Amino acid sequence: MVTDTHLPQEPVQPRFVLRAIAVIGILLSLFQLYAAGLQPLGLFFQRPIHLGFILVLCFLIYPVWGPARRRGPLGWAIDGTLIAGGVLVGAWVPINIDIIANQIFPRDIDVIVGILTIVVVLEAARRAVGLGMTIIGAVFLAYAFAGSRGELPFLADWMPGILNHRGYSLERVASQMTLGAEGIFGLPLGVAATFIFVFVLFGAFLEVTGAGKFFIDLAYAATGKQRGGPAKAAVIASAGMGSISGSAIANVVTTGAFTIPLMKKLGYRPAQAGGIEAAASTGGQIMPPLMGAGAFLMSEFTRVPYSEIVLVSIFPAFLYFGAVYLLVHIAAVKQGMTGMSADELPSVRKVLAEGWHFLLPLVALTWLLVAGYSPMRVGFYAIVSVIAAASAKALWVFLSDRPSWEGFVALCGRGLTLTLQALELGARNAVAVSMACAVAGIIVGVVGLTGLGLKFSAMMIAFSGGNLFLALVLVLIASLILGMGLPVTAAYIVLIILVGPALTEEFGVPLLIAHLVVFWYSQDSNVTPPVALAGFAGAAIAGSKPMETSLQAWKFAKGLYLIPLFMVYNESIIYGGPLPLVLWNGFIAIVALVGFAAALEGFLFRTMPLWQRVLLVPGVVAVFWPDLTIEAAGTALILVLLALNWWGGRGAVAGPRTA
Repeated sequence: MVTDTHLPQEPVQPRFVLRAIAVIGILLSLFQLYAAGLQPLGLFFQRPIHLGFILVLCFLIYPVWGPARRRGPLGWAIDGTLIAGGVLVGAWVPINIDIIANQIFPRDIDVIVGILTIVVVLEAARRAVGLGMTIIGAVFLAYAFAGSRGELPFLADWMPGILNHRGYSLERVASQMTLGAEGIFGLPLGVAATFIFVFVLFGAFLEVTGAGKFFIDLAYAATGKQRGGPAKAAVIASAGMGSISGSAIANVVTTGAFTIPLMKKLGYRPAQAGGIEAAASTGGQIMPPLMGAGAFLMSEFTRVPYSEIVLVSIFPAFLYFGAVYLLVHIAAVKQGMTGMSADELPSVRKVLAEGWHFLLPLVALTWLLVAGYSPMRVGFYAIVSVIAAASAKALWVFLSDRPSWEGFVALCGRGLTLTLQALELGARNAVAVSMACAVAGIIVGVVGLTGLGLKFSAMMIAFSGGNLFLALVLVLIASLILGMGLPVTAAYIVLIILVGPALTEEFGVPLLIAHLVVFWYSQDSNVTPPVALAGFAGAAIAGSKPMETSLQAWKFAKGLYLIPLFMVYNESIIYGGPLPLVLWNGFIAIVALVGFAAALEGFLFRTMPLWQRVLLVPGVVAVFWPDLTIEAAGTALILVLLALNWWGGRGAVAGPRTA
């Protein structure tokens, strides 16, 4: 499921509200399936109707007073008004599309509905995404009004000269936001209403049919006997779950519920166990084939086919999970851990025998992407394949065990129940992402209206002094700050709008690599203190201190910072090139990450002396240097130091110690 983070707690609801949520959620999912597989709709039908459904769901799921209090008469008066506003927002543009398309100046009623749309969207985002997203949307709107001709001319005095602009009226801003494809109904919401939703729904069908447990059991069966087996299983299970989930939080709470207690039992400290799970789960959002919501947006922004983004992302994702896996292995060896016994682990053969059908939808999905189908159609057929595979498996079990008419009726009833559950779950999971994308549309609209993107690029060049590395550090800092208040997808959208033009036009970073760098860096709020959401989720399960767990997650997720740098300075691992160059860059990337892990932990085959750790650092830096001679020298230095460590560790056995 392609969900996102920063999700507020859902309150306990009265039964009639739960039924209303279920019915509306199912209707939304059926509408999306119709548009994805049967009859594609125009953007000014698909996007407003999708947003209308999402707004109604949002105001039903998240009451005005929050999860701790009942709505009461006043609460229902407020939420009822907002629900009616959501219905109006969803219906207005489709019903009036002919008039809106043929008018030169907007009617007063269109402006009023536009203002209502902005207010309703900001309030829904506050509830579903968090106050940070609403504040950022409001700040951008205020910026549009700031200027001599705007509604808030006094704000111009508070802005540096480079940020000044003429200012715009309420009518102009409302029209920009709601009567074209440059605002709320723009590209971000368009992607949320098509590609993202259908893959959210795909993930929901996999979840209700038990695919998550299958991937976790398979990971345990494959790695459980090795040193630190549960931790390695967490890495592999998170990679598997990452193929159906784009949320680090979702990965932590699903796989972590199994892996963290076993890691603690094996000897990992609670903070270590929670940090390992958080770092591994963060990789779920960069793991093909789904890669979270951002990958679909990236495809639309760059005009690069989604299948190509998936293909070029495989090796970087392999590097990330390989780095986490290696750090986990080093921690296990340092602490003298052993694997789990065979009787504690599931059998690979048994796990595959019971759940092999879960692999078929992923195979179908990958094949359809490679075959060139649109992501929306791929998602539709992937959902059909999940239903077909689960139904065939259930029918086979039924026919193998004394079939009866009563049993067949019960089987059909259970299948219908699971289908309805998946349709509702998919709609629920889409609320936060869709609301984030709607507010992102406001940001996109203001940036286009005021020319803020070009101004921000000029500021970025001034601060970095034209140095690419410093510019990337600024992007990293900005992503961390944004990640404190925004979900990953929203942080990616805001960042790429503001810094993307500078990276590509001023610093010469290729378009796709610029987007990949920003996409990777936007994940860092999951694992970087002081706001490390996946780390906090891991701490809750592990029973450890949140900040200590977050520091462990930050340590294990270092590939999140290094691999994007390698993309920038070694473009061939993304864009390809002569085979020897591609192989060389792949090789030195692996060597650099191994060297970095050894320097970070002070251990590989044995404890590493301080002088070796110190020498590894310039070796790793040299590998990232855009000069072949320096790269080769750095690689040679790392290999020599690792060889010395291996030679000294022959026959040595690590004893228990604290990592």
